[in-house]
Amino acid sequence: MKRTRRTIPRVQPALAALAFAALGAAAGPVAAQAIEYRSAGGSTLVREQPLPTARALYRLRPGTPVEVVVRQNGWVRVRDPEGGLAWVETSALNNRRTVIVTAERAFVRRQPQASATPAFEATRQVVLELIQPAESGWARVRHAEGFEGYVRASEIWGL
Repeated sequence: MKRTRRTIPRVQPALAALAFAALGAAAGPVAAQAIEYRSAGGSTLVREQPLPTARALYRLRPGTPVEVVVRQNGWVRVRDPEGGLAWVETSALNNRRTVIVTAERAFVRRQPQASATPAFEATRQVVLELIQPAESGWARVRHAEGFEGYVRASEIWGL
């Protein structure tokens, strides 16, 4: 039996870019939706399914930011800072905006620039209140002890 060699057609880069742009335009309204973040209230219990009897997976620390993925009958499917997906009761979340430090050490500065004097230092997993969303790569935050400043958006999660 003779084998025939199959050739894979090559896509021209300009054609591929045009097709990608067309697909992006068609999905425009979906892609333009903002990501919604909420914060865990008191010790928030995270479950495997949207049922009060479902297996509990873990508890979120108060203030931990979560990304809202979907809502269903009084429950919210959330993504936690580590990327895990689970369900929490809607009432367990609040509208207070927080972020969590993902860098080993984040210097929170007095001004939104790398050369500014540090206001304080926060380590990984520290929850900070979001005062002002990221602008030019810096977000204004407040520590639980009242210290305020600007942190690089790349060093936190929850924006």
